[in-house]
Amino acid sequence: MQLALHDRLLNLDRPQIMGIVNVTPDSFSDGGEHATADSAVAHALKLLYEGATILDIGGESTRPGASCVSEAEELSRVLPVVKALAKLPEKPVISVDTSRPQIMRECVKAGAHLINDVRALTFPGALSAALELNVPVILMHMQGTPATMQERPSYTSVVDEVEAFLKARSAALTERGFKEENILWDVGFGFGKSVTDNYALLKALRRFTQGPHPYVGALSRKSMLGAVTGIEKPSERVISSVTGAILCAERGAKILRVHDVKATAEALCVLNAMESAPC
Repeated sequence: MQLALHDRLLNLDRPQIMGIVNVTPDSFSDGGEHATADSAVAHALKLLYEGATILDIGGESTRPGASCVSEAEELSRVLPVVKALAKLPEKPVISVDTSRPQIMRECVKAGAHLINDVRALTFPGALSAALELNVPVILMHMQGTPATMQERPSYTSVVDEVEAFLKARSAALTERGFKEENILWDVGFGFGKSVTDNYALLKALRRFTQGPHPYVGALSRKSMLGAVTGIEKPSERVISSVTGAILCAERGAKILRVHDVKATAEALCVLNAMESAPC
């Protein structure tokens, strides 16, 4: 499987690592650590060295309870980073983590290759922007908003409802001519889900990875891991994060969105060696 970017093809025959670059003061795991353009670019270079193929640049915290930042503030955070990374000789694949159409346009113009939208193009104008830009899009499921999503998440059947949502949002694109293989899925671990909901989705993940949409495994450092390990500090959930990433990869995920790139890359080496071994 290959993902068509505007200047290359990204091989997804084996899982690729997407390194997280939060240019925010209040992200749940590393808020404030890379809140300036210079520190974010330096962190991105470190992630590339450790084994990331894709860099996901975000300027709005979507942790539980987070409030929206202004469009101008979000753009001022992410655009300088995207521009700097686009000029690197390493030529990383750049993802912009945003829901706002104007930020999508500005970042793709500056060199971003794909859009990662936790709101699945439901913001006014976002769907039209995605169609106009015609770059791959990650659609994620979220119940509620970041400010409210963890207050009382409720489902009759979480797996069925998340799958139906992602299919509907994908159809909204494909019915207008967008290529199905350029739509990636993310079930949205931790975004309006209970701990039980999250693990039900992880257990059923093959339902989301067996179709035409490349799947993005994104549970790095999340509270669902702390809930079963007892580790309260997100930055200390490295072992459980890597375990979750490998479980996603075994179940068919093509991209692993992680904070701990080096540890995940080492674990993937073992998984890839096993899968390449003769029977």
